[in-house]
Amino acid sequence: MTPPLSFVILGLWVPWMIYWLISASKVKETVRTESLASRAAHIVPLVVAGALVMSRPRPWGFLYDRMLPDSLVTFWIGAAILAAGLAFAVWARVHIGGNWSGLVTLKQDHELIRGGPYAMVRHPIYTGVLIAFIGTAIACGEWRGLVAVAIVFAALWRKLKLEERWLGEAFGESYSKYRAEVSALIPYLL
Repeated sequence: MTPPLSFVILGLWVPWMIYWLISASKVKETVRTESLASRAAHIVPLVVAGALVMSRPRPWGFLYDRMLPDSLVTFWIGAAILAAGLAFAVWARVHIGGNWSGLVTLKQDHELIRGGPYAMVRHPIYTGVLIAFIGTAIACGEWRGLVAVAIVFAALWRKLKLEERWLGEAFGESYSKYRAEVSALIPYLL
């Protein structure tokens, strides 16, 4: 990815991150939150994956070898997928409202949201972030992008499992029914 094209990718990720930080102040009070070690177990891999996919190409190592054609078509397909993933995550973030947290938490008067993107997958923010990383990997076109996607998937899957347990404890049979009806991360598959 040449420097001008990498600015397109940054131009999608940076405003999304700014929105994410600003919207974090508009949430309900937290009544239960995961430990610092648990947070690090999913935040650190996400940061590593982001750094890997956004790093400058190096003349060494297979991670910087191309896995996809070095073309504008490939880049723009990746950028479009990235934008779609970020938009899906924003839609989910808006829809969940004050129940949202970047960490695994339970909020005061926590609600089980089942509409909008939550009718398609139980964790649509994670789905959107994963799609965004897939788009970034395609735009990058190098093996490091695929490695970053695998890291993101593993980190989000770990976080999802903890969140599922807590939501099951909080909502009981309602959450069990939701789990039976709606896929966790990928509609109809996973």
